[in-house]
Amino acid sequence: MGVPIQLRPAGSTGFLCRAPSFSGLLLIFLFSGAAGGEITTGSLAPGTKWETPYHLIEGSRPGPTVLVTGGLHGNEPAGSLAAEQILHWPILRGRLVVLPRANQPGLRKATRHLPDVARQEADLNRNFPRTDGKNEASSLIGKEIWELAQKFKPDWLIDLHEGYHFHKIQSKSVGSTILVSQPEGPGTRSVVDGMLASVNSTVEDSDKHFVPLRGTANGSLTRAAAERLGANSLILETTTREQALSLRTRQHRLMLRSIFQDMGMLGEGAPSMTRTRGEASLRVALYDGQGAGESGPRNLQEVMKTIPRSLSWRLGPSDIIEGALSHFDVVIFPGGSGSKQAAALGIEGRKEVRRFVEKGGGFVGICAGAYLAAANYSWSLGICDYNTFCEAREIPGVGRKSMWYRGPSATVTIELTPVGQEILGYAGEPFKVRYHNGPIVSPAGMDEVPDYEVLAWFRSEVSRYETQKGTMVNTPAIVGGKFGKGRVLSISPHPESSRDLSLLVTRAIHWAAQLEPSK
Repeated sequence: MGVPIQLRPAGSTGFLCRAPSFSGLLLIFLFSGAAGGEITTGSLAPGTKWETPYHLIEGSRPGPTVLVTGGLHGNEPAGSLAAEQILHWPILRGRLVVLPRANQPGLRKATRHLPDVARQEADLNRNFPRTDGKNEASSLIGKEIWELAQKFKPDWLIDLHEGYHFHKIQSKSVGSTILVSQPEGPGTRSVVDGMLASVNSTVEDSDKHFVPLRGTANGSLTRAAAERLGANSLILETTTREQALSLRTRQHRLMLRSIFQDMGMLGEGAPSMTRTRGEASLRVALYDGQGAGESGPRNLQEVMKTIPRSLSWRLGPSDIIEGALSHFDVVIFPGGSGSKQAAALGIEGRKEVRRFVEKGGGFVGICAGAYLAAANYSWSLGICDYNTFCEAREIPGVGRKSMWYRGPSATVTIELTPVGQEILGYAGEPFKVRYHNGPIVSPAGMDEVPDYEVLAWFRSEVSRYETQKGTMVNTPAIVGGKFGKGRVLSISPHPESSRDLSLLVTRAIHWAAQLEPSK
């Protein structure tokens, strides 16, 4: 195995710097701390399209070796993201080996199988030594992964996957299960019971509870590791159906935290998410829980890929309530429903967001997220000094309707102010942007919150009812303000929907983070 050094923080979307590769040599680098030990990073299949990093974290005391793998199937991203996050946990004892992105090309294309590979080798999780077969793996990346497993000889191998439905509801799917290769292995049952209890305590619907299953597929990594290496092998399966990516990722972390605590590798009070070790220029939390639309977080992650040495992770309400925002510079609440985002956060979650901004964090609200930042709802955060145009009016022949709704998605024209040009990096000419019922704002006059500054004006409008006409033109489209030590930037339309406006979004994020824009 060739081993380049990876200087980029795990999970980041920035540049990757490499040292020369030397076959069979693991180059020591990266991050160290009093708790958690050093992280050593290597690479599988260097110089090929399958190239992918793995990480070794050494605890300060002897203990078990655990190999965690994610992303063997490219359309199952939660396991990959969870694996990238846990490598920053403060490991107390033993060795943790993490392979977050086993099928790199598949993850990039969101395809289950290895792209452009013959059918018999396309499913990476069937490429490992089969029962009663030779101790050989197939496919280039399969062989590299098997060599890695043989090198470290893990006591436990835990492979992270996702099913399409909840097993208790649809038995043909293995979603929301823990599959055990050796059910009678030493301590396996008690460990699995603890993992199930940990994750199921967060799932209200008993039909969606995780359950244990016996056995894993012939040719799978876990079965091969159990049979050939004597490892206690588990597959953890979350469920993609109607569940946010942040929730599924969190469920993986909860189960892994439980088993690591059982083995004494993590302390009892360890949080499920920790700050990344190493340097990232910008850390951004993307809200994708209830009330967030599907396209917003996805589009924003594409924007984040253009920012060197940046990191973006998706967070849900439970992560925020746990205090995970403290690990980030900015939180972005995308389009969807502001009231549903507020309801999902609950009182405690909304307090955490306000506290984060008040202490110096950045807040970017887009459409629904801008409603969330407003001052005029019982559920809104009140972190920017504006009200939204949401009064109800009597429409002849229709009835009483709220004025916030202006119809389906449409294109409008906005124009940056001189301050907006300076912050957002665009010239003063008006330009087009997608709009979908974002807030029409006016000053709220709160004494405790500084006045906002207009960064862009609407120069055209969308209306559904006659009484809405004239209420949008020449009102603020983008505003910026301060809340405590932090900054709030509210965007009514959807510039993240257009690649041509990526620079505007990246500069908005940098401004909210109180950082100079990346060059």
